[in-house]
Amino acid sequence: MTFNRNRFRPTGAGLGVRPPAAPARPQRPPLVLKTAEELAIMREAGRIVAQAHQAMREAVRPGISTGELDRIAEQVIRDHGATPAFIGYPKPDSPPYPATINACINHELVHGIPRDDRFLKEGDILSLDTACIYQGFVADSAYTMPVGEIPAAVQRLLDVTEQALYVGIRASRLPNETKDVSSAIQRFVEKHGYSVVREYTGHGVGRSMHEEPQIPNWWPSSARQRQWQSVKLVPGMTYALEPMVNAGRPDTRELDDKWTVVTRDGSLCAHFEHTIAITEGDPIILTLP
Repeated sequence: MTFNRNRFRPTGAGLGVRPPAAPARPQRPPLVLKTAEELAIMREAGRIVAQAHQAMREAVRPGISTGELDRIAEQVIRDHGATPAFIGYPKPDSPPYPATINACINHELVHGIPRDDRFLKEGDILSLDTACIYQGFVADSAYTMPVGEIPAAVQRLLDVTEQALYVGIRASRLPNETKDVSSAIQRFVEKHGYSVVREYTGHGVGRSMHEEPQIPNWWPSSARQRQWQSVKLVPGMTYALEPMVNAGRPDTRELDDKWTVVTRDGSLCAHFEHTIAITEGDPIILTLP
């Protein structure tokens, strides 16, 4: 589940009004590094999430409801002794999140609420995002897939977004900083003619769903455009890396349910995510089967 960077926007930012004094950056929780034992638990949590995703992937077909996919994921997670991490998740000025998964169709980007009256159709693209809590630790991942046959141009959007995730993973190694990961994703996506979403970012994950650091999928040159700081990568850092890519413009809006985020111009979009751990060498993908 993505992190909305605007939660920490300083007063006056983005409104075309210069504040009377430079606002202090909001205090953020410290970076929490994981021990080898904690990483082993997160790896098991990641396997459970991967199994939930596999069960949903096998069930996706024209005519199935997103509500049924939600029940499939919840059953897998609970059968493995874990708890769905999304159920009851709080957000300011919104009702708690009511489901195990985010299910987003076509121009819906993230946080789509599954429903029993929302049925998939041939030619849709579907983004599924879920997370679990296992022995006190969270793992989080997402992917976008076709429902039946889709045009080659739409498949290209999915392919580029998934490749952007692995570009970011390859950049997640010492001695890089988070800005190097963000910039690598942005360059790759824009080179292929797509746009990266600005308002929502990847995020640290561990005992909480959203920890430090924030990992945006772009890196503006102006510090005034950023509500985050670059953080040097260190072993034991864990985060959910999640490129969110639009076929059209990067702008988004939130629907009246106070959760579902869609592209403002109605263009198609895709979303891929893995939880990873930083090591002295290559990063470890924690949410593989």
